[in-house]
Amino acid sequence: MLKNPFFKFIFNPISVFTYFGLAALATGALPANAQTYPTRPITLIVGYAPGGPVDTAARIIQGPLQSRLGQTVVIENRGGASGLLAGTAVARATPDGYTLFFAASATQTMAPHVQKSMPYDPLKDYTPVGLVVNAPNVLLINKDVPVKNMTELIAYAKANPNKVSFGSAGPGAGNHLAGELLKKVTGAQMLHVPYKGNAPAMTDLMAGTITFMFDAVSTGASSVASKRVIPLAITAAKRHSLLPHVPTMAEAGIANLIVESFYAIEGPPSMPAAIVQRLNAALRDVLADPAVVRKLIDAGYDVMPSSPEELAAKVKSDYELWGRVAQGLTFD
Repeated sequence: MLKNPFFKFIFNPISVFTYFGLAALATGALPANAQTYPTRPITLIVGYAPGGPVDTAARIIQGPLQSRLGQTVVIENRGGASGLLAGTAVARATPDGYTLFFAASATQTMAPHVQKSMPYDPLKDYTPVGLVVNAPNVLLINKDVPVKNMTELIAYAKANPNKVSFGSAGPGAGNHLAGELLKKVTGAQMLHVPYKGNAPAMTDLMAGTITFMFDAVSTGASSVASKRVIPLAITAAKRHSLLPHVPTMAEAGIANLIVESFYAIEGPPSMPAAIVQRLNAALRDVLADPAVVRKLIDAGYDVMPSSPEELAAKVKSDYELWGRVAQGLTFD
């Protein structure tokens, strides 16, 4: 087996009056908006165009979330610069809980390592609220490549240096860095072929111009149905219901190669703790709703509720991982 060298209010029966009195002495009285939040519509900014995977996940939870919060949740699509325009708007917004970021991991953990300059620090300029979903990837190969599994693919690549190529949506894209991570983990030489988006890369994969590519399970499953590409492994800790017969990378012989795009809700820096707690509780309630869970799973996502602290840890660990993967690469 190939080894990855990189990895691996509790309620207290004090009276409410006493509780808030002590809190006020310790930290100052909570702002009135934190005690009554929310009292007006909330804007949830998505950094990508309508209809894409990030927007789709946001819209699945939009209605249920506004029902739990008792206020309208308005989705604002502010695409451009790989989500950085939306990220910048939220990082500079008033931290009152009425402007939130439906953040994609690529924006927060990959873009900082491939952009020549960043308008914000993803580790410091946000208040984490909670994870929403993970969107795992699947490695797809052209049907005519003479391999049947990941072990054979890596052996084939090592026997044919730089003959094996992988496509991506462009330099620094998530599936580019996923391919670079595979190279680092296995030691196999593979040629990166960048495209202007996933669609042209998939076209060339089906035609046999490139050997393989990583794609989101949600869209990859439809490509598999064409019979022109073959799935070798899911880059997740467990198999996915859309491709139940496809093994995980670990099952396929490559331990701990997990490449998932997480989507999460974050707010501007220094949001009051009471607002964060209110939002996180509502989000967890939404993600425990069987109807919502089914819609997300059917759309190709894995439901992943979390605490704010768990989200912060996830952003940090992925940020550090992709920093190591991107080191030494050029993205011009």
